[in-house]
Amino acid sequence: MTRRLLTLAFGALVLALGSGCTPLRYVTQAAAGQEQLNERGIAIKEVVDNGYLDRRTRDLLAHVPRIKAFGESQGLRRTKNYERYVWLGRPAVVWVVSACDPVAFRPKTWSFPVVGSITYTGWFDRKEAKSYATDLAKEGFDVDVRPSQAYSTLGWFDDPILSTMISKGDDALGELADVVLHETLHATFYVPGQSTLNESVASFVGETLAMRYLDETVGPDSREKAEFVEGQHEGEERGQRMHEAYDELEKLYASNVSREEKLAQKKVITDKLRTDLKMKRPITNATLIQYKTYGSGHEELVALYKSCGENLPRMLGALEQVKPIAAKSPPHTDPALLLKPVLANGCGT
Repeated sequence: MTRRLLTLAFGALVLALGSGCTPLRYVTQAAAGQEQLNERGIAIKEVVDNGYLDRRTRDLLAHVPRIKAFGESQGLRRTKNYERYVWLGRPAVVWVVSACDPVAFRPKTWSFPVVGSITYTGWFDRKEAKSYATDLAKEGFDVDVRPSQAYSTLGWFDDPILSTMISKGDDALGELADVVLHETLHATFYVPGQSTLNESVASFVGETLAMRYLDETVGPDSREKAEFVEGQHEGEERGQRMHEAYDELEKLYASNVSREEKLAQKKVITDKLRTDLKMKRPITNATLIQYKTYGSGHEELVALYKSCGENLPRMLGALEQVKPIAAKSPPHTDPALLLKPVLANGCGT
């Protein structure tokens, strides 16, 4: 993803205990980690009214009900999410593990009841995540392990605001609005088996509405807005470099050169990209394909938004046309292909 906050949709993990598609150790830790989140936390209203925590955190938490109400006014589903605050004491809520063919952009997928096929798994313990990634690497996959500051259970549980969702900079309000609106979109619009579409729509809606929320609450010329916009631009530039490397490698993988030569050229490309972006973790096919997951279909979403008069409720209504199309399409189809018929039909009334 091109921004600092990453999302993960777990869905009905407890139901997955009966599924043979997923390692038992993954399902067990996920259910245990989720249960810990369900049991912890303090009501945001209590924090704000009683003056708990530091002033900055209280002020940001006071925005959460307003952000939710703003999202609802824009067509997002009303939920019981984000009424509690949980301090985690760690830098991420989960660590996301993804895997991919080393010489083709064919991701490994995992299947769950309700949510369908997804291209990543989330682990509440970093050591467990790295251990699982090591096992996947031994099977011959490219792997990627990255921290996620937020995730959604798609309405199966009442998700809290996590300490990891609050950044330390002046962009904190914009980032908080972005993630709350992004995750609420997941509870509003979700297509099983189409993680690329789901994340692309949520990213577009979250960022678009966060900008509007900042304009309406702290002003278009505020420091908070400027910092958030700068962060978005940096993320877009980073994402563009990732997409360029993806396209370059895709051509390489489709060529007639030997596997050994593909791997050698790939190392040159990914090493340079890692240096240019100053990334600490290695860049693999699994890294690149996840960035593509969060950026595909952006042009089509912008076009649909404009055709709906930049009216998000109308856009969300138009997006309902995607569901029957997606149901007949292979999992993780490029959102541009899924959205093309919707654009042809127009926004509607």
